[in-house]
Amino acid sequence: MTTDSAPFSCAPTVQIEISRLSIAFRALGLDSPERDARLLVAAALGAGTAALLRDPERTLSQDERERLSRFEARRLRREPVSRILGHRDFFGRAFAIDPATLDPRPETETLVEVALDIARREGWRDNPIRILDIGTGSGSLLVTLLAELPLATGLGTDISGPALDQARANAATHGVSERARFEQRAASAPPAQGFDLLVSNPPYVRTDDIAGLAPEVRDYDPVSALDGGPDGFDIYRDIARHASSTIPDGWIVIESGAGQAADLAALLCAETGAGPQHLELHRDLGGHIRCVAMRTQRILGVC
Repeated sequence: MTTDSAPFSCAPTVQIEISRLSIAFRALGLDSPERDARLLVAAALGAGTAALLRDPERTLSQDERERLSRFEARRLRREPVSRILGHRDFFGRAFAIDPATLDPRPETETLVEVALDIARREGWRDNPIRILDIGTGSGSLLVTLLAELPLATGLGTDISGPALDQARANAATHGVSERARFEQRAASAPPAQGFDLLVSNPPYVRTDDIAGLAPEVRDYDPVSALDGGPDGFDIYRDIARHASSTIPDGWIVIESGAGQAADLAALLCAETGAGPQHLELHRDLGGHIRCVAMRTQRILGVC
């Protein structure tokens, strides 16, 4: 007795594709394989991740499968999901990014939290303060602070013209264009105008360490946004050198690389004459010191 049987086939449903991609990404050693898989499947379908959970048995169309295949290939080459999607969520807002801009990291949200806490302590929420963002990139720091402090105005500077174009677009998206300006200039040539708050996530990776960074960073972030020179302190020195004139009476909040906080604090003290009582070190959610904050008003101490 014989029976006819058809080849087994498995329809490419949302649930199956998420599982398949999760396995492939986990095998590659990616940090968040399931999350990456969900985001890419959602993007391929033009849907939100919540919609996937509501209809996990939905079958992908041919166009959606082809789109997902392209996304999968890019992620397997270690391109970050944020660059595949063209945006990064930062402090509750979506920021468009492109090859000219650094991909803002969640840890950098610590700078925003610190700056907003300083604004609360200083009574700045109800005053038209001026903010300077050195190395603005996508504008994530400046635009976020302007959105959170509706009376503030700000200037974002960067050496990259294309990065500034992206920052302007993000400022428009989030409704702060009228209070934001962007200028192409190096950190060594800050604007003469005094500001109340300086924020910066500058390049601070040692030149020789760039080759050892994760592929998602090394191969996709612009080198100019990573390379801080032989010891990682080139831009830190530029900022510190002009700190007293740029921020004559206010605060400086700067992101610190791993193991750099103590030296950065000492540099700021040496260049400004500030004492330890004017400095604050802040940790991110991972427990790492993420930024150094310094008060520049009534500097009396010496480090």
